[in-house]
Amino acid sequence: MSTEQSARTRHVRGVSLPSAPPAAETSAPNRSIPRIVIASAMVLALSGPGQTAGIAVFVDHVIADLGVGRSAVSLAYMAGTLSGALALPWIGRAVDRFGVQRVLALVALGFGSFLMLLACAQELVGLTAGFVGVRALGQGGMSMIATTAVAISVTRNRGTLLGLTSSLGAAGISLFPLLAERAITVLDWRYTFVAEGLLIWVVVLPLALWGLRGAAWAPSADEAGPQSPGSGTGAPAWPLSVIARTSMFWAMAGAIACSGLVSTAVFFHQISVLGEQGLTPAQAAANFLPQTVAGLGAALLFGSAADRVSPKLLMSAAMAMHALALVTLPLVAPGWGALLYGAALGAAASGARAVESAALPFYFGTASLGTLRGLTQSVAVASTAVGPILLSLAHGWADSYRPGIMGLALLCAVVAVAVCFARKPRTSLSPPVSHHDQVG
Repeated sequence: MSTEQSARTRHVRGVSLPSAPPAAETSAPNRSIPRIVIASAMVLALSGPGQTAGIAVFVDHVIADLGVGRSAVSLAYMAGTLSGALALPWIGRAVDRFGVQRVLALVALGFGSFLMLLACAQELVGLTAGFVGVRALGQGGMSMIATTAVAISVTRNRGTLLGLTSSLGAAGISLFPLLAERAITVLDWRYTFVAEGLLIWVVVLPLALWGLRGAAWAPSADEAGPQSPGSGTGAPAWPLSVIARTSMFWAMAGAIACSGLVSTAVFFHQISVLGEQGLTPAQAAANFLPQTVAGLGAALLFGSAADRVSPKLLMSAAMAMHALALVTLPLVAPGWGALLYGAALGAAASGARAVESAALPFYFGTASLGTLRGLTQSVAVASTAVGPILLSLAHGWADSYRPGIMGLALLCAVVAVAVCFARKPRTSLSPPVSHHDQVG
């Protein structure tokens, strides 16, 4: 091997692989970045019909129309969510291979079609099939592609732009329950699902074809090498077998799964949980507002901080915030106590999601980012399916939510500590170490 070839070679645990191409070859032009961020935020917002909040407003109407029990619908939703989670690694791998534009177009076509299927459901089988599609392609696929598009398009201030995308997207998602409820009163629930499907086709397909131009990067077959951690360029991929042996990957995947499990469990039972603390159903429902507002701010704050502070420390802080909010539940009462409790939970959940979006490209580069986020999002989506059931079982055993909530708080605390001990993955020929790298 020549001297020039040797200089372009990196070694990962004894595996010799080609080094990264220049950033200019893989990152989007600066003039494209604002358009990509706005388009990605819109895509994330339009995942609303597949999110739990967007589907929840249909549940009572579905129960009354189909003549099925609430437990049956809940089980169909859980089965759909778990089954949909299995598709996310394949969607992520497709993003790496074919680029975000093509995959988003196909996901949008499928998402709209499954919304149409829900509109036609006459029994539990059709309902479950619809749930599989909207959870896999809406909550999972569109959310993952939106943030991945931003991550592979920028090399500077990535965390800030990811936080901005998540914040704007979350604001849009929060509007869907209100808009859907009003549409149902006018159109009926079936035609509302049809309207949502048409909305996805009319808006997301142009965003995929035009809005995300410049973000569709996929490594070629001869670029199967590792990126130096933290370089942030559109570099060749780390071997997945190497990534799977790093404690950092599992720390991030475990933390985002824990956050999803805890958040969904508590939010799903929020009316009943806060009812034990003396809040009326109206007061408990109103607590979603401070959760949403705090979540928007936390996405911006944690995302921006990820450009300057070690992502693993930020993830540990988000999990510690989860634990602290849950531990204070026995002290919650109508008024400021409930307001602060809701704000802390919303900030913790949004902060964890923002950090995870920025952490994976920071530690492992962008070439295999779709595959990595497909894996982590699959685990996260699956965790949202089991969280409400676990808390419900704990309530049935103790006749109170407090023991279950304290158990979830303990889980968050353990994860917060474990993340701190995760080691930053490195190649044997790392670039000069900055202060950011030292604390990572």
